Formats: sequence, C-alpha cells, structure tokens
Amino acid sequence: MKKGNILDYDTELNNDEKLIEKKLNSRLVFNGKIIKVYFDEIFLPNNKKATREKVWHPGAVAIVPVNEKNEVILIRQYRYPVEEVLIEIPAGKLDKDELPENCAIRELHEEVGATEGKLIHLTSFLTTPGFSNEFLHLFIAIDFKNSKNNPDDDEFLQIIKVPLDKCISWIYDGTIKDAKSIIGILMAKDYINKI
Repeated sequence: MKKGNILDYDTELNNDEKLIEKKLNSRLVFNGKIIKVYFDEIFLPNNKKATREKVWHPGAVAIVPVNEKNEVILIRQYRYPVEEVLIEIPAGKLDKDELPENCAIRELHEEVGATEGKLIHLTSFLTTPGFSNEFLHLFIAIDFKNSKNNPDDDEFLQIIKVPLDKCISWIYDGTIKDAKSIIGILMAKDYINKI
C-alpha cells in the first residue's frame, strides 16, 4: 500500500521504471592505472536531462584474518586521499579476470603473511554506488599459518594483532573508520559467535 513516497516492501519493490536513469552518451575523461572516470549525460525518469560522473573500478576483496587467539590481523597504512594513517583489514583490487578467492589468498600473503587456512565468503557489496561501480568481496580467514609478508613495492604498512572485541570498541570510538573494515569486523564477529 502506498503512503506518499513510502512503498510497502512486501508488494511494491519491483517497480523500478520510475527510478531508472537512461544513458544518452558517455565520455572517458580520465584513464588511470586503477580507475577510469566517465562524464555521462542521462535522461532522468521524468525525461529531463542531467549529468553524472562515474568512477569505473575493477573490483576488490577484503579479508578479516582471525587467529586462534581471536585476534584480528590488521594493517596500519597511510592513505593519501584522506592524508591519514588508517587501521584496516587486508584488501586489494582484483587483477584482470582474477577470481575473488584467488585475490584474497594473494592479498593475505602479501599484506600480512597469512597462508593456507580456511577462507569463507561473508558477503559482497557496492562500496560507494553514488559515484562508483566498485564491488567488494568480503571474506573471513581462519586457521591460517603465519609467515613473512611480501607487500608491493609501493606499499608501506605495519601489521598489528588486535583482539576482536577491541576491534569492535575501536569501531564505536572512531579508531577504525574505514567502511570495509567496519563491515568486515562486524560480520566476522557475528560469524565467530555462530561457530
């Protein structure tokens, strides 16, 4: 039943035509090593013209490695766009035609030195659909072995082991502010509580 612009979630969620924007043309304005930026002209659902800026991204993975002591292996890393050192879960972009599971295994070894073990897919989600198509695949890693990490030449990071409950506290006090890390740690806590 309709109440103004509020829809009944049970019966009216399939009426997308009133929301869909149609692309008229698209212009590549930046072609970088990782992303592409497009400037598009569109028709709104009311047939008026508008523009959109879209960032194309190849997709990525993020992994919450939880060891036998219920510690999360996190990284501290300077993030140039926000000009700040952040605490994050290991993550990385997908290479061309790379499966998310293979990327997760590669990133775990490169960033924190975790090998073998069990990799469980938790969810996949759009990171910032207001301007980007980036789709991130989220995993938890358990029962892994520790070895020496092997970061890329342009990656400078520090590895820290933090109890899972402390990670939750850091989310709520703002110490951890990276969205993929927040989602990952909260979902990992839920997963660990169920096993």
